[in-house]
Formats: sequence, C-alpha cells, structure tokens
Amino acid sequence: MAADNKKHRKPAISMTRSDHERLSLLTESFAERNPAVAEQLFAELDRARLVADGRLGDNIVRMGSTLRFTTDAGEDRTVTLVFPGEADIAAGKISILTPIGAALIGLSAGQSIDWASRDGRSHRLTVESVGEAPATAGVDAVSEN
Repeated sequence: MAADNKKHRKPAISMTRSDHERLSLLTESFAERNPAVAEQLFAELDRARLVADGRLGDNIVRMGSTLRFTTDAGEDRTVTLVFPGEADIAAGKISILTPIGAALIGLSAGQSIDWASRDGRSHRLTVESVGEAPATAGVDAVSEN
C-alpha cells in the first residue's frame, strides 16, 4: 500500500511570484467555464513554492517554457506552455488551462507526475528537459482569455 501511495504523491514544484499571481487571476476567471481544470490548476498553485522573479532555475517549467516530456504510453513531445490565447496544438503550444498544461507547471527536468486526460484516463509524464523561458512570457496574456 505504501508503494501505491508514493506513486501518486505529487512532486515538489516551484514558480515565480508573477506567474503565480497571473495564473491565480486566470484560474479564477476560468473556474465557472471548466471547474475540473480550474480545480486542478488551483491545487498546483496552492502547493507551489514561490520564488522571486528571476530566481527560478532554468530547468523549471514556467509560463513560456519550451520543454520535452515523455509519457508512459511512449510519447515523446516538445511543447511550449502558454496562456490560452496563444495555444496552438499544431505548433506545439499547450495551454495552461488543459489537464496536461496544469500538470506541467512548476516541474523541473527529471520529475514525473500523474495526470488525468480529458477522457479521464490516468497517465504519467516525465519532464526530460526544459529550455529557458522568455523573460516577458505572457505578460499581457491574462486579459486574452
């Protein structure tokens, strides 16, 4: 039983204070439209360790980060985590307001997390690498929703 509990324990995550503030506002405005995803993102925001802007390591997923991840289903993808108005699946831009986007925020290279897809199936993904995020990623994106 202890091994099963450990499998589902979420890894420690970190995020900048500005990302936390912007994502909190965005999630509040989105909560009525999609309560399940909003609840997931609120949970991630609540458990995140907040750090000053400019003090987050380059290997941690933040808004605007381009990262590579693998899944338990053998998928290997490179994506950019973006605000909803910038999302474009064909271009590899994943919205923070999707189950996988909410799961990715704050993870660092080497960390894994379980997440539920929109059809309810459980998956496990592992962040393989994280590229540097632009310093101004999503500055005006909260108003784009």
